Amino acid sequence: MAIGKRIKHIRNLRGLTQKELGAAIGFEGKTADVRIAQYESETRVPKDKLLAEIAKVLDVSPDALDVPDIDSYIGVMHTLFALEDMYGLKIDKVDGELCILLDKNNSSYLSMFDMLCSWQQIAAKLERGIVSKEDYNQWRYTYPTQEVE
Repeated sequence: MAIGKRIKHIRNLRGLTQKELGAAIGFEGKTADVRIAQYESETRVPKDKLLAEIAKVLDVSPDALDVPDIDSYIGVMHTLFALEDMYGLKIDKVDGELCILLDKNNSSYLSMFDMLCSWQQIAAKLERGIVSKEDYNQWRYTYPTQEVE
């Protein structure tokens, strides 16, 4: 989820209007909502300092608003949090193991279920030696266009 969508999502969770958020970070009353609308529509991208101010008002980490950097553990966590918001992924324990599950009540459940099933099937073929690691990687890196028998 891009920065603008994250700002809008969390602003709505906090029950703030664009004008209220804009005023809280110091924008002039007449333009407060316009500036926030520009960030949410991604016609403008807030600089790091402003993003930190927005995060402070929304009572979240700036990492929760920024596009996650999956090269860090914190970035991976915020990516998972964004996937929870967008696609209903949930974390749970099954038989003592941590698992990521799909929320059946989420509107994207069926689509995500089908895609994850495809991934699980090819991963199982790799595990059983039916396909090679190269075939598995080819499937992953060309998904959804590449099919492996």
